[in-house]
Amino acid sequence: MPAAADSTADLSYQARFERRWQHLTRPHVRALAWLLDAPDLLDASAPYWHGRIAVLGPAAAATAAWLAALEADPAPLDAALGARFYSRLGLYAEKLMAFYFAQQGTLAAHGLQVRSAKETVGEFDFLLDEPAGLRHIEFATKFYLLDSHADTSDFDLLVGPNLGDTLGRKMRKIFEQQLALAWHPAARDVLPQPVAVAQALVKGWLFYPPDGVFTVPGIAPDHCRGRWHTLAGLAAGQWPGERYVVLPRLQWLAPFKGRVDGAAVPLALAELVGQVTDKFAADASPVMVASVRQEGEWLLEEARAFIVRDDWPELAALRRATGTKPAA
Repeated sequence: MPAAADSTADLSYQARFERRWQHLTRPHVRALAWLLDAPDLLDASAPYWHGRIAVLGPAAAATAAWLAALEADPAPLDAALGARFYSRLGLYAEKLMAFYFAQQGTLAAHGLQVRSAKETVGEFDFLLDEPAGLRHIEFATKFYLLDSHADTSDFDLLVGPNLGDTLGRKMRKIFEQQLALAWHPAARDVLPQPVAVAQALVKGWLFYPPDGVFTVPGIAPDHCRGRWHTLAGLAAGQWPGERYVVLPRLQWLAPFKGRVDGAAVPLALAELVGQVTDKFAADASPVMVASVRQEGEWLLEEARAFIVRDDWPELAALRRATGTKPAA
């Protein structure tokens, strides 16, 4: 008999995530599961990255069992995160990864600073103790909108929602500065042993304009993806769906899952447009929104999008022309 087709091949990433991790309902545990199991943002085999991309690969059975144990008893993870409020998503994701590496027994250092005279030269995100020696991991969790309506190999056309960053700029900084830190003379004073390998581990989501999904060489083909829409486009019904949830920043990692009677109240399209309109009157920052469906007592994410102000494409074009973030 011929082999059965992969029943998950045509599912969205959100549906695949829910199929594997439906038993995980705690937001911190789901976020950690996403960090460990989500497709990498960058294609490690692409020549652009010169073999310097770290790959975790799909979560192994032992990792899945460990995550299930955290779902049953999240006390160790809660203790590692502490009581602080995380306003920066990158710091939150980094703390989750530090907890994982520490639990695996490989974490030699996290956030180790290198100073020369009175200035800070840089900081090692993670130093992992491995049989071949220390591995320096520079970690990033990024969300970029494609500022193009055609296929492109220009990584500067993948733009942060607030226009202050691009994938090209981020990777140049990682390769030219951060991954070279171990060879700075001042690093010798703080490293417990020499670094054998320095790599970047990059997770994230890319958001495409409403008229298509375009190819960007160097991006992993199975990466997590969504759309971006202007507020006017949203109001005109460009994004199909019936109910929506606005996602707080710390819920941008894993696909959303929330109880029907929980804090997240699903909105009809007109309600969503009104809420985003009011938000943009006070704050120009794009809004992350998930379209949701109900299954039993849960609201589950089906798709996600950034909603941007109507002038966002114009401001993105100005950033493209000048190379700098335009004033709000």
